[in-house]
Amino acid sequence: MRRLNGKSAIVTGAGQGIGRGIALVLAREGAAVAVVDVNPDTTASTAQEIQGRGGRAIAVACDVGVRAQVDAAVAAAVKAFATIDILVNDAQRIIGEINVEDMTDEVVQQSMQSGFMGTFYFMQGCFAYIRDRGGKIVNVGSAAGTEGMARWGAYAATKEAIRAITRVAAKEWGRYRINVNAICPASMTPAIELWMKTNPGDFNASLARIPLGRYGDPENDIAPVVLALVSPDFDFVTGQTIMVDGGAAMLR
Repeated sequence: MRRLNGKSAIVTGAGQGIGRGIALVLAREGAAVAVVDVNPDTTASTAQEIQGRGGRAIAVACDVGVRAQVDAAVAAAVKAFATIDILVNDAQRIIGEINVEDMTDEVVQQSMQSGFMGTFYFMQGCFAYIRDRGGKIVNVGSAAGTEGMARWGAYAATKEAIRAITRVAAKEWGRYRINVNAICPASMTPAIELWMKTNPGDFNASLARIPLGRYGDPENDIAPVVLALVSPDFDFVTGQTIMVDGGAAMLR
């Protein structure tokens, strides 16, 4: 029996990369998935891929940094699937390679709006549905924050804010049987592939810091950890950050 039969999920940033991999795996395990992404073409592509594999999915184009669009996305998922059991917040605009002294208000605001605020909006928007029957939330952080990665100040701060709201919500919402956890993945996404081509020296240096010697695959390495966190097997795990990075960063 598939682990998520009868469940419905929202996955943001699901048009490509990690979000796509997560959406595919949750659907494979029986969840109906609302595929949310700012790019309508990739959003539709992932939804069609799920449907082609025999799963249920809807495509919802959404800028997660705009509350009205988030509310509309949640409403679309509820209309299609009756309720929401699982929320995975992966959407994030990646802005890096800027020294702290050169960061502008715009850079910080763009990072926070697409990452922290988008995560916050979806958590609030889904709460009313998850509260009544329990549910699972997984947010996506980054070792850029836990390690303090140089030249990634806005992105690192955004990801640490996401981990902070994860811990707070885990404490506040535990009484509703809502589990809230975070993952910090290192995965071969389109953004990492571009970085590999444009900055091969930096990429190779980062690769050398991974004990397992490779970046993870979104569908085969990262998504199974999310699947575990949203499955009944992990009902007693909440408020945690799981490093899914081949051992590159180890929380102490």
